[in-house]
Amino acid sequence: MSAGLVRSTAVVGAMTLVSRVLGLVRDMVFARFGVDAGMDAFFVAFKIPNFMRRLFAEGAFSQAFVPVLSEYRSRREHAEVQALVDRVAGTLAGLLGLLTLAGVLASPLLVVVFAPGFLSDPLKFDLTAQMLRFTFPYLLFMALVAFAAGILNSYGRFGMVAFTPVWLNLVLIAAALYIAPGLDQPMLALAWGVLAAGFVQVLFLLPALRGVRLLPRPRWGLRDSGVRRILALMGPGILGSSVAQINLLFDTLLASFLVTGSVSWLYYADRLVEFPLGVFGIALGTVILPVLSRNHAGGEADAFSHNLDAGLRWVLLIGAPAAVGLILLARPAVATLFQYDGFGARDVDMAGLALVAYGLGLPGFMLVKILAPAFYARQDTRTPVRIAVRALIANMVLNLLFVVPMVVLQVPGAHAGLALATALASYLNAGLLYRRLRRDGVYRPSPGWWPLALRLLVANAVMAAVLARGVPAVSAWLAMDGGARATQIAAWVVAGVVTYLAALRLTGLRLSVFWSPRAP
Repeated sequence: MSAGLVRSTAVVGAMTLVSRVLGLVRDMVFARFGVDAGMDAFFVAFKIPNFMRRLFAEGAFSQAFVPVLSEYRSRREHAEVQALVDRVAGTLAGLLGLLTLAGVLASPLLVVVFAPGFLSDPLKFDLTAQMLRFTFPYLLFMALVAFAAGILNSYGRFGMVAFTPVWLNLVLIAAALYIAPGLDQPMLALAWGVLAAGFVQVLFLLPALRGVRLLPRPRWGLRDSGVRRILALMGPGILGSSVAQINLLFDTLLASFLVTGSVSWLYYADRLVEFPLGVFGIALGTVILPVLSRNHAGGEADAFSHNLDAGLRWVLLIGAPAAVGLILLARPAVATLFQYDGFGARDVDMAGLALVAYGLGLPGFMLVKILAPAFYARQDTRTPVRIAVRALIANMVLNLLFVVPMVVLQVPGAHAGLALATALASYLNAGLLYRRLRRDGVYRPSPGWWPLALRLLVANAVMAAVLARGVPAVSAWLAMDGGARATQIAAWVVAGVVTYLAALRLTGLRLSVFWSPRAP
């Protein structure tokens, strides 16, 4: 992996770390409201535009826009790049503006579609629909943020883009602390906060666009050839780039039929999985897409395979121990971060169970973030779609196989079956993407994979043994105060990292593996 790619990943990871830490603070504040119908309603009202954001903005749009923009940048004059940016901005804002208006007007219908179980509780249903009217415009703002991010990432300006989500967390924390306590329905303050945060994030990136001389002057451009290429690439990519989000939303739909609290338990577990996924997996995926796009545009097949190989090694080096740590520290982590005020011991147990299931899938989630860009960089969005559909169908089947028997037999923790199905489907998705890249000769593994895999297996086993033997039982954890929990969780995270790195070193792994895929 080139030094520039490492540095860019480090910058994005560091900025994402700041955002994720604030995200955990935000969720700690949310947890003080308790796990009830109001929180379930807010999480669904926030999930719906978030889901569409990742389909239309961070998903299909980014993966279609960046390769086309990279091609324009490498082969055309700046004036032509500016014209493309202007027309994409106008077309994107126009189309998604209409979609946003439709979503606001049809908010009750969207709740029926995405959380039909809420129909049995009219108060929860009405509150969700009311909040959705404020949260749905977040989709439009985030599409504009994704548009600006695609431009800035293509020009190597990763830092400001990665920092942008910090504003969402800051605004929501402020809304929860200073506005919510004065309302009869505190959750409404959070919905207002989502709307305000979207506007703030768009404003934050405008100076950076001016800095690269690509501040857009929106124009309708549906007939422009570049815009039409982007839209053509987006069509199949809408599903293919967002399988994980579709799976999570399907989980929410089924969870709406389960006991109250199921949606919230899945949310808190997902948030903890998103921490390592965002800090490393999404950061590397963000950086590697424009790099692979330039490799493809320049006809550099060896460099393309080399960078992809390095990305996969990074995923296993960091993703595997992160998954082991999440699984073994699941309940202690949930207790430390969220078990205050209305978030009780049962909530810790139920959210921790979901976190174990999601944690099993963390390497699979990360692998998809690296493998999918290898297709999008080559402007191939159809292949990931076909693979995504197969993974999505498998996830739905597994959901039914895991959850229905638990519901019929009244086994507690049916929501964890939803998380486990999503985790297993991620491996199917990653495996099929990998097989296709190998079959097409796009990816050729560099030497040294088997020795590296063996060393990783040993190091993860040693770390797991240390954590499994040393971490106190959940009952002891719940008896600690907040300060003791924080100290303990930090100590065990450090112990796990030190153990893992020491075991890797003792197996003979050289540090150069972090920079060069040819140095196992």
